[in-house]
Amino acid sequence: MGRHASAGPPRARVIVLSTLLVLTLVGWFAFDFLVDELRAAGCGSDTAITVTAATDIAPVVQRAARTVSQQEGDDCYRVHVTARDSEVTAESLVLSQGRKPPDVWIPESTMWLQHANDKGAWDVPVNGTSIASTPVVLALTEDAATQLGWPAVPPRWSALVGPDAGDFDVGIADPAWDPASLSALIALKHLASDAPRSGKAYTSSLRHVSANVAEEPSTLYRRLPGSSGDTEPLDAFPTTEFDLLTHNLEARTADLVASYPERPIPALDFPYIVLPDTTGERRDAAKDFLDLLVSDRFAEAFADAGFRSPEGTALRNRGKRTSAQAVPPVALPDAGEVRQLLNEWAGVNLSARIQVLLDVSGSMSAAVPGTGQTRMAATIEAAELGLRLFKPTTKIGLWAFSTYLDGSKPYRELLPVRQVREHLNGNGIERLRSAANQIGGNTGLYDSTLAAYRDATENWEAGRINIVVVLTDGKNAYPEGITREQLLAKLDKLHDPRRPLQVIGIGIGPDVDKKELEQIAAATGGEAFTTPDPSKIKDVFYAALSKLLCQPPACKPDSGR
Repeated sequence: MGRHASAGPPRARVIVLSTLLVLTLVGWFAFDFLVDELRAAGCGSDTAITVTAATDIAPVVQRAARTVSQQEGDDCYRVHVTARDSEVTAESLVLSQGRKPPDVWIPESTMWLQHANDKGAWDVPVNGTSIASTPVVLALTEDAATQLGWPAVPPRWSALVGPDAGDFDVGIADPAWDPASLSALIALKHLASDAPRSGKAYTSSLRHVSANVAEEPSTLYRRLPGSSGDTEPLDAFPTTEFDLLTHNLEARTADLVASYPERPIPALDFPYIVLPDTTGERRDAAKDFLDLLVSDRFAEAFADAGFRSPEGTALRNRGKRTSAQAVPPVALPDAGEVRQLLNEWAGVNLSARIQVLLDVSGSMSAAVPGTGQTRMAATIEAAELGLRLFKPTTKIGLWAFSTYLDGSKPYRELLPVRQVREHLNGNGIERLRSAANQIGGNTGLYDSTLAAYRDATENWEAGRINIVVVLTDGKNAYPEGITREQLLAKLDKLHDPRRPLQVIGIGIGPDVDKKELEQIAAATGGEAFTTPDPSKIKDVFYAALSKLLCQPPACKPDSGR
């Protein structure tokens, strides 16, 4: 199932919202993949296009597809529509590996198109045309809205998440994976820009909302007053107007009030994207289908379903809990600016992607004086404690390295990159401890570091602190491998300041080459932490953790941390 397939704001449903505020549920679709095999009634053409659409918008797109398939004549064509989570689709397009992509993709936000473009899904830049929109709002409980003067006065974002916000519990989903929360970061930056010390004000606002961060938007809806659970209820959180209306349709307890930002921010724009492999008659058909979706006829269908026009016009009055005022479109910042926003978020929220290299060469079996432990046992113990310090959403993977661990390769995966909560709830600790049974060989440091860094570069994630940790008790001893100079040159070539990825070296014992680790770390903007005394493993390990867990802007001198 996709990220947003869990309970919470009812997704992938069509809502008829009339001017009399009569909201009728008219359709339901599964979250992950539900294919509507639409066969032509009178169409004699063999031309057929495949469309993968975000689950919210898919029902209206399917309705349009049925209309097309009922046409007759030589110019008709068929449309096969799949409703699918946009995150899942974006990842599948990046990792297509020979599988045929759809002819057309309609995610809920250009954010997902940027994600696919940035990850190299296509050889050429790809753009889309918006077919509908839904603005990003702060969803407030009625009690919070009333405290801010509603309904006489519209509640303002600045009173909830600005530098001088009141005492409200505001949540947010992970902005790297939720377009509404990404737009909320932009709003926070707008609000902070007017403050005397904008940088500090922005960091303060980010910290305020990160106290209640959720991996999925649905979790925020489950934290409303009256919901079951042992977490404190929320007063507000960013969402879309569509999701808020959907929630209010089915809410049995807490109806929500929409607060619109003082300055425009990107809405969810549902771009219609004809993919590069769509050519010839299929490309012509895809363009014709787009013309139908942006026609006046289907503008009404999108409005009935709860959406606005691409220009942000509301064709239906939804009542006092939302606004019918137009919300003009605002372009999403370019990919570089989005990366910067997410890196700033990661620095405050301390969400990381960490690839760990653990030395399992023969010297790790040496005893640590005065402890009754081997170097490996002491290292694993420190690593276990460290694992429990990270946020549950932090992602960690583990490779063991020593000569000839996997054929000619001096490294082997022990733990795939997964969230800490998955490792702790599964067999992650047991697999970490299993490293003690793999001791042997020499230290294949250079080749292993390069392989791990290359892998982390290819799988770099925006919105996270991306780190490669190299934990060793020795220096490179693999004459068949690359030299130090070759490693440093390759790291320098791979290092991209726009996609920061540091190597953090942790060296223990008298055999560590401190200069070697420092040079490797410095080539990526990282740092090395070493001690000749293996009994100090915990001290040096936690010094390195402090580096990992304290990234700008969270740890600027004036941040108070």
